[in-house]
Amino acid sequence: MGLKPYRPLMLAGAVVACLWAIPAAAQFSDLLAVPKVLIDRAIEARSTTDIGRDNEIILKVNAAMADVGTVKASSEIYEQRLLITGIFDDKAVYDHFYSKIKGIIGIKKLYWHAVYMAPDDPRRAKLLDWSDVLILDTKAEARLVGSMDVADVNFRVAADSTGTVYVLGRARSDAERKEALARARDGNSVQKVVDYIVVRP
Repeated sequence: MGLKPYRPLMLAGAVVACLWAIPAAAQFSDLLAVPKVLIDRAIEARSTTDIGRDNEIILKVNAAMADVGTVKASSEIYEQRLLITGIFDDKAVYDHFYSKIKGIIGIKKLYWHAVYMAPDDPRRAKLLDWSDVLILDTKAEARLVGSMDVADVNFRVAADSTGTVYVLGRARSDAERKEALARARDGNSVQKVVDYIVVRP
């Protein structure tokens, strides 16, 4: 069944509108799944004010990382619920960064999964390297995007060097929450899945 002549223009306009509101790094992957993305953006129905609050917090997190001189942490956020992961090898930097994050106004809930681990800690031998973590994260997110039963725009996914995948966001039903967690868990290198999903129609 083909599109009517005016539909491509409408679709193109909608694509531009939804891509304008998301980070450049995410735009290419969103473009690959345009029909599902357009549906999901409508489902999310978050206000620009709410999205703006998230963006303001992430800017402050980035500023905190710059201030303490570290790139050891990663962050994800949804509805001002902030997830921080990472492994630090300098205790003073770790403590300073934690105090900076705790001082950010507007965070409704902080999920702190950054840890200090000494350079000679034997546990480091079992950690995934950065490239493996990136692959783990990317594949977990792709599995959510690939599921028509999950409005992936309502979820944020992160992975760390312990093989843990974190899922943060909002499910419209418990069935959707379970599907999102199952998708996140369905990877060869996934050791554990941490659930930070709220269920709200």
